[in-house]
Amino acid sequence: MEMEMQHRVMGYDRAATMFSPDGRILQVEYAEKTVRLGSASVGLVCSDGIMIISDKRLGDPLVLPEAILKIWEIDEHIIATAAGVLSDARVLLEHSQVIAQQHRVTYDQPIDTESVIKDVANIQQSATQYAGARPFGIAVMIAGINRDNAKKLYVSDVTGNYLGFKASVIGENDDRIKELLQKGYKESLSVDQGIKFTLNIFKKVLGKGFNIERFETVFVKTDDKKAKRLHGAALSKYVR
Repeated sequence: MEMEMQHRVMGYDRAATMFSPDGRILQVEYAEKTVRLGSASVGLVCSDGIMIISDKRLGDPLVLPEAILKIWEIDEHIIATAAGVLSDARVLLEHSQVIAQQHRVTYDQPIDTESVIKDVANIQQSATQYAGARPFGIAVMIAGINRDNAKKLYVSDVTGNYLGFKASVIGENDDRIKELLQKGYKESLSVDQGIKFTLNIFKKVLGKGFNIERFETVFVKTDDKKAKRLHGAALSKYVR
């Protein structure tokens, strides 16, 4: 903490292009803290498809739950979510939707999942390298099913790095949720079982704050490769 205060006094946190003497980019670290303040999302690779569940964290009873979009459809076979500053995410993921459609028009075939996350990660990385820009305050999770039926789940961080996962979480309480994922996740889980498993994790983590109206899920199954969305009361059957 003393070293961090010294760095602030010296001004090493004033630009994303400035390294501190111990090799840190403080603006990037601040953005990573923003990600962990965002509402959580969990993604799973299941035996029959992929799925993402997001907590929309409704704070105002006057807001329509369906008006809050936390999971985007990049294409009919690829879905995405983010944690952090969701307006940052909207810009990146709407760009990804355009890239996916351009790929269909140009090559007459759907884009693969890694191409989407790589494009997003490249833009995130560029925002950490050029003066006058601030880092995107988001982590992005993208899941999809490729033409060869390969089920993919990727997460990119503020720095522009991305990794593939069988199951992952972004946002608040990520350490606790990751611990429960490691204990209970199995590759044999179906999408329906995965939804139930993930909602039970949220139930344990949130305790009395758990409310099914806070959640939405989008999943894609290998048999039709079409994204389907469930939210609110439609998820009640998975938490009985």
